[in-house]
Amino acid sequence: MIHYRKRLYLVITISLATIMIMLFFDKKTNLPSVKNSLCRGIPTINTITPLKDNRTFIIAPYFDNRKNKMTRVISIVHHKDVKELYCWFCNSSSGEIYISKAEIYVHSDRFDFPYGATDLKCLEPKDWEPRFVSIHWSPKGDIDQLPLFEIRNRDPEDSLVEFTVCISTMFGEYNNVLQFVQSMEMYKILGVGRVVIYKNSCSPLMQKVLDYYIAEGIVEIIPWPIDSYLRVSSRWRYSVDPKDIGYYGQITALNDCIYRNMYRSRYLLLNDMDEIILPVKYPNWKTMMQNLQVQHPKAAVFIFENHIFPKTVFTLNDPFNISSWRTIPGVNILQHVLREPDRKHIVNPWKMIVDPKKVAQTSVHSVLQAYGNKVNVPIDVALVYHCRVPLQAKLPRESLINDTTLWRYNVTLVGKVSKVLQQIGL
Repeated sequence: MIHYRKRLYLVITISLATIMIMLFFDKKTNLPSVKNSLCRGIPTINTITPLKDNRTFIIAPYFDNRKNKMTRVISIVHHKDVKELYCWFCNSSSGEIYISKAEIYVHSDRFDFPYGATDLKCLEPKDWEPRFVSIHWSPKGDIDQLPLFEIRNRDPEDSLVEFTVCISTMFGEYNNVLQFVQSMEMYKILGVGRVVIYKNSCSPLMQKVLDYYIAEGIVEIIPWPIDSYLRVSSRWRYSVDPKDIGYYGQITALNDCIYRNMYRSRYLLLNDMDEIILPVKYPNWKTMMQNLQVQHPKAAVFIFENHIFPKTVFTLNDPFNISSWRTIPGVNILQHVLREPDRKHIVNPWKMIVDPKKVAQTSVHSVLQAYGNKVNVPIDVALVYHCRVPLQAKLPRESLINDTTLWRYNVTLVGKVSKVLQQIGL
């Protein structure tokens, strides 16, 4: 009986030890899930997340150690009502919460709208690297009840492309299908690797085109339902259309695009859907930027003059009135190679190619803060081809400038556009 009890105790002891060892190794192997469970905020995957104050809208937080070790939260705030916000950092390993007061920096180019693009700058804890953050109007509260955001750019991605085009924003049930396809194919000819589109709305036909380019792997869609939260203006200044925020929040979208692609792209092109940064002196963007960067090694921002090619003025004896394109909604840019002359005492607006790692804040036509120089690229090197309604509608045809730079690509472009339209079923 004694020997039996000893054997029983030995079996129980060995079993308990085995269970403890198994639990120990199971805890080790399942460490990531244990970590995540300690940060119990409300996870969010939305592009725009409103806080309970209804005056603050969070887009995304990004790790930024270019000047100080901090998290920069791209957001939209009411410039008068929001005076105090706090970043609640969560330690995934221990569950420790570190709270720092946010420096609220509303971008200067707000154009008098009450809401504007905003950076929330929060210094991070010195002893650990947070993976998650929540934003709250108070340093007190329950983190379990707050939206929880994963901090991007902590581990830069390896999928680096040379050129990314940032399009902000697609709205108003956008349906300019032909011009969009032509622009996309021109981007590809010139060297694009990715096109990021902040999409609010488009027509069903346009969605079919987007699906084609998404499947091709060149287009990335960022949902942009800003009109679900704010009264949006389709104009750029409050006095013209007094709403909550201008031009569907395009400045916020552009800033998010810079940080989202900071380690995914060598250069970013910031332009609208009806614009093409068109090389004049060089055959493509890569050759152009290699030469410009050699000439200006400390440059972070290259700006290009915007020139209007009125979509109301057609070429004579039009060689590009292609029958298979006539039923496609939108503008045929090959038919519009007459540009408006410069206006006296008016400076043409600009669009940009930037090194995202050297940009801190951007507006639409200029960078507001950068770690590098700005270069004005002359028109004989490149220009922004902008095909839209005229700004000088009363000018006689004879006063327009014949500029057929776009036609250098006509054979390749016509072939590519026709092939895409055929594959989409248009």
